[in-house]
Amino acid sequence: MLASVAGLLLVSVAIAGCNSGSDDKSTSSGEPTSSNTGASASGIDHSKPLTITVFDNAANYQGEQTGWYGKLIKDKFNITLNILAPQVAGDQLYKTRSAAGDLGDLLIVDNSQLEELIPAGLVMDLTDKLKNTTYLSKYVDNHFKPFNAAFDKVNPEGKIYAMPTFEADTSPTTFSEEIPYSSPIMPWDYYKGVGAPKLNNLNDLLNVLKQMQEKYPKTPDGKPIVPITLWKDWDGGTGAMENVRWLSNWYGYEKPDGTTTIQLNAKGDIVPIIDDNSMYKKILQFLFDANQMGLVDPDSPSQDWNKVAEKLTNKQVLLLWYSWQRGFYNSIERGQNGDGNVSVPIADSRIIQTSDAYYGNGRVFAVGSKAKNPERIVEFMDWLVSPEGMRYYTNGFEGFNYEKTTDGKFKLTEVGQTAFQKNTPVPDQYGGGGYQDGQSKLNTMIMSDFSVDPDTGEFYNSTYWNSTLEANKTALTKDWQQTYNATNATDYYLKNKMIDIVPNINTSLGSDSSDIKDKRSQISDYVKNTSWKMVFAKNQGEFDQLWTKMQKDVTGLGWNEVLAVDTEKAQKIVKMRADALASK
Repeated sequence: MLASVAGLLLVSVAIAGCNSGSDDKSTSSGEPTSSNTGASASGIDHSKPLTITVFDNAANYQGEQTGWYGKLIKDKFNITLNILAPQVAGDQLYKTRSAAGDLGDLLIVDNSQLEELIPAGLVMDLTDKLKNTTYLSKYVDNHFKPFNAAFDKVNPEGKIYAMPTFEADTSPTTFSEEIPYSSPIMPWDYYKGVGAPKLNNLNDLLNVLKQMQEKYPKTPDGKPIVPITLWKDWDGGTGAMENVRWLSNWYGYEKPDGTTTIQLNAKGDIVPIIDDNSMYKKILQFLFDANQMGLVDPDSPSQDWNKVAEKLTNKQVLLLWYSWQRGFYNSIERGQNGDGNVSVPIADSRIIQTSDAYYGNGRVFAVGSKAKNPERIVEFMDWLVSPEGMRYYTNGFEGFNYEKTTDGKFKLTEVGQTAFQKNTPVPDQYGGGGYQDGQSKLNTMIMSDFSVDPDTGEFYNSTYWNSTLEANKTALTKDWQQTYNATNATDYYLKNKMIDIVPNINTSLGSDSSDIKDKRSQISDYVKNTSWKMVFAKNQGEFDQLWTKMQKDVTGLGWNEVLAVDTEKAQKIVKMRADALASK
């Protein structure tokens, strides 16, 4: 799933489809022009079919890209994507393929992996290839060069080996989204249905969830409603239970990318997650308490993200904590009836939120050193950041998902407002099938949708189009705004000093030695497994025993050595954040 995020759309698509092509022109119906029958204007020959093996850390799908996105890139590039996804196949996939000397043709990997791949000779130098691009070349000096320069130990010549993901074109200290990435979100009608009690703390949250569960046990069509649902398949190599990691943000602690043993707050305090006073433990306790009250979905230990997404689409979950989860259900039509998932602040919370990812967000696009057609791959990536490519990624097809207004801007069509939630059938001319089924399985982008479309002067993200903002003045939003005396959730948290916005730092934190890597892997597996056991412990005594045992056991696995490495990484982030604030 999108681990990382560009703000996904509240009223149209929850996960935008990424599309590609060879030029920046489309027909009036929104269909891309085809160029796979010969050479393009750049002289690149598309006549031969090309299958690109994509090693993609962001993907939660493995296999050939099909559906409307598959047809789109086939028509424009004569390209087929074969996606390899560690989130599906497991972390061993990276080790196996990198050891074999060929990770893939197009690589979407983490910063720490890039630092290993450069000296191993597994990524291609793109410095010269980017010079001939139409769109990527615009971002070289302000985005790509500064990022690649951070890898000076393995890249002393300052070559460009990769392009960071989700780069916003705002500023290094701006936060543009209407709601923090992680905060408490609940169905407004159900919350009001139990009296909309003020939430002072997590105990109040548990109590109101219990009340909602009792009053709304099933959906109108008889599906069971669960207050909290969890899933494991995002834990991956994060070193901890991912759901716990993000709920920790509500109380000011984040886990820096590239680390597994610590959490960090806006002041620069570094706290080991196994500390008795850590926010990690407090959130584990919260989830344990929730399970003891019968509030946690019993499917949680065994279900995957796809099952969770289905429940979100059916409004079967009462507590959400990712901003984009709203998009699985919310729509303007429902909002007119006061129905939808909205922010419900907890008074004692203090959210930590990183700014827009001006320099990127922890992952990169790169080209494998053994790719046989790098020019076609670079051309494909160049189109991804073109206006047409960005529009396809964030908003689908013009004429189907959105249309032009008389002032030259865009507005969502009635179909576009719910195409993702309803998996609306796509016209045959675009490839047929369901809209959601056919979306991009790359699941990430180079430039964020918090970049400005030069033709409209608005963000690509349709949530922030003027037309959407006007249309979204529904009964739901008006009621929420009157209740909280704020324009949106971010506005509320800022007004009430309940949020710390910290500079988004995207850099190389150094690669682990083989010894640290092995210890980190063992510790991560142990912590994740124990965390899940703690949430579903039989009683408080078992919860406490598991915690104490984990504290002891991880020490024997090399905890102190890994903690020292992570602390050094975190200190680098703290300094860079201070420097970014000082330069404002």
